[in-house]
Amino acid sequence: MGILEPMLIRAYLRAGAALPNPEQEPVDGYHTGGALHLFATGIAEHVVKADIASLYPSLMRVYQIGPRCDTLGALLGLVNRLTDLRLHHKTAAREAVPGTVEAGHHNALQAAMKLIINSAYGYLGAGQMALFADRRAADEVTSRGRAVLGDVVAALRARGVALIEADTDGVYFAVPAVWREIEERALVAEVAALLPHGIRLEYEGRYAAMLSHEVKNYALLRYDGTLIVRGVALKSSRAEPFGEHFLSAVLPCALCGDSAAVRRIFVETVVALRTRELPTSAVATRARLSKTPAEYSAAGQREGQYEALLNADRTHWERGERVRYYRRSDNSYALLVDDPQVPDPPRDYHAEHYVNVLVNSYASRLKKAFAPGDFDQLFRSDTQLGLFDQPVESIQPLWIRVGV
Repeated sequence: MGILEPMLIRAYLRAGAALPNPEQEPVDGYHTGGALHLFATGIAEHVVKADIASLYPSLMRVYQIGPRCDTLGALLGLVNRLTDLRLHHKTAAREAVPGTVEAGHHNALQAAMKLIINSAYGYLGAGQMALFADRRAADEVTSRGRAVLGDVVAALRARGVALIEADTDGVYFAVPAVWREIEERALVAEVAALLPHGIRLEYEGRYAAMLSHEVKNYALLRYDGTLIVRGVALKSSRAEPFGEHFLSAVLPCALCGDSAAVRRIFVETVVALRTRELPTSAVATRARLSKTPAEYSAAGQREGQYEALLNADRTHWERGERVRYYRRSDNSYALLVDDPQVPDPPRDYHAEHYVNVLVNSYASRLKKAFAPGDFDQLFRSDTQLGLFDQPVESIQPLWIRVGV
C-alpha cells in the first residue's frame, strides 16, 4: 500500500490518465489462498526441497494477470521491470567479490525489489483498501498457483520419492539413501522441464533429516549438523530458556534416530529441574502485557504475568510492556528482573510444575516422531525403568522413507 500504490498513481499522473473508480463489484465467496498439503508426519532422511521461484509474480507475468481497472497495465509493467532489474542485481551480486560494498549494494537492491514484486499479488487481494485491487485477479493467481504446485507434486510422486509436505510454492520430499546431490538436482530439473515457460522450479537445498510435525512446522538437520526449526508449533517467543535448550539438544538426536540419547537428555533435564540445578532465569517466561490494570481486574481471570506484577507491588503498568516471570514453589508468581547486573533470585521455583511443562510443552513436540507407546517410554517423568519397557536403544522413530 505504501510503495506500490504511489508508484501506480504516479504512472497515471504522468500519462495524464484518470485514476480508476475505487468502487468494486462484489465478489461471491471467500478468497482461496495457496495450496497446503501434509503428506506424512514423522522423521525423514535424505530430504530435498524444491521451490517454485517467485511463483505469484511469475504467474502474473506469464498469464498477464492484472487488475481490470488498470487500463495502462501499470501494475504488470512494474512487476516486469522490477523483475528484470532484480535479476540484473542478483547476477551483479554473484559476480562481485564477496563481502565488498559492491556485493552488498547489489544484494540489498535485489532483496528490496523482491519484496515489492512479491507484494503485487497481495495488493490485488486487498479489497477496498487498495485503489487498483481486483479480487478476481487475485483468485486467478492462486488458482493457477495451486494447479502448478499440484503438477509438481504429481510429477514427483510418479518418480517414486517420498512426499513430506507442500506449501504454496515449495515441496519437501525424501529420496533414496544412495542418491548424491547430482541425482537430486537432476530429478528437480526433470520435473522443472514439465512446467510452463516462465515458471521456474529450483533446487533449493538438501538436508540429512527432517521432523515433519505439521504444515509449516518442522525441524531440519543439515548435513553439517546445523539445526533449523520453523513454525509456532515447534518454536515460541514465550518459551522458557530450559525448554529451548532441551529442544535444541534433543531434536538432532531424534533426527538421527538416537533414542538412547533422547531419553538421556530428557532424564538429565528432569533431574536438573527437580534438584534445582538450573537457575531461576532458566524457567522464567517472557510475556507482553495486553491489559491495563483496570482491564485485568475486570477480566476476573488469573494470569501469571499480572499476578507476578501485583505480587511485586506493581499496581501500574502499560499495555505493550514486556515482563519475565516464573511460578514459585508455593504456586504464586514472581517477577524476574531482566537485568544482567541483578543477581539471579533464589531457586524457589516450582520444580514439578516445570517438569510438567517439559513434558507437555516441549517433549510433546516430538509426539509425531514416535509411536505412542515409544513416546510414553522416552518421555516418562518417572526416571526408573518400567516393568514392560523395551531396551531404549531399540526404539526407532516413525521413519518417512522411499517405498515405505
